[in-house]
Amino acid sequence: MTDAATLDLDDEIKMFGRWDASEAEISDEGLVRYISLENILAPRSKGRHSEKQFYKADVPIAERLLNHLYVAGHRSNKHYITSGINVGKSEKLWNIIEDAFEIIEEETGENPFQILVDAIENSAPVEEVVTYQRGGVRARKAVLVSPQRRVDMALRLLSQGSYEKRLASSEDAVETLAQEIIGAANGDDDVRAVREKERREREAEGAR
Repeated sequence: MTDAATLDLDDEIKMFGRWDASEAEISDEGLVRYISLENILAPRSKGRHSEKQFYKADVPIAERLLNHLYVAGHRSNKHYITSGINVGKSEKLWNIIEDAFEIIEEETGENPFQILVDAIENSAPVEEVVTYQRGGVRARKAVLVSPQRRVDMALRLLSQGSYEKRLASSEDAVETLAQEIIGAANGDDDVRAVREKERREREAEGAR
C-alpha cells in the first residue's frame, strides 16, 4: 500500500477534505436530531441504516442533498421535469456540491455547512394542510409537520429550485445550487423553497 492510500488514525476527517460539518450549529431545536453533521469520506452509506426506523436521521446531510439531486425534477407521483440524466452520477453530482460549497464560502465567508443548515431551517415548513373525508364532504385541516419530513421537504425544494433555474438560465449547475442555498439561508422570497414554505404555512393558518 502506498503512502497516498494510507490514513493516519490521528488525521481528522473533513468533508471534501476541507470543511468540518460538525462545526455548524442548528438553531431549530426540533431539527437537531434529524440533521446529521457527521464528516464522511465518501457520500454513499449504501443502505446500512435502512433497517433502522427513522434511519435517514443518521445519514449525513450532504449525502441526503446528493440523493435529492438525483431526481431533482421529480414532483409528487411524476417527473415534472426530466432529471433521469442525473441518476447514478454520484461523482459528478458530488463534485457539483463541492464546487457550490466553494462559491458559498467565497461569497459568505462562512462554513458552507452552516449556510446549508440555515437554508434548511428557512425552507422547512412547520405546518401544512391535509385533506380528509368526513361523510361525503372533503375537509381540510392544519397539521404539524414531523421533523423528518421537514428536512426532506427542505432538501427536495432546494434541489428542485436549483434544477429549474439551471434549465431556465445560462448559469451552470454549480452556480444555481450555490445561489439557491445562499438565498434560502437569507430567507429570500425569490427562492422556491422559501416561497413554498411560506405558502404552505399560510394555507395551514387559514385552515385552522
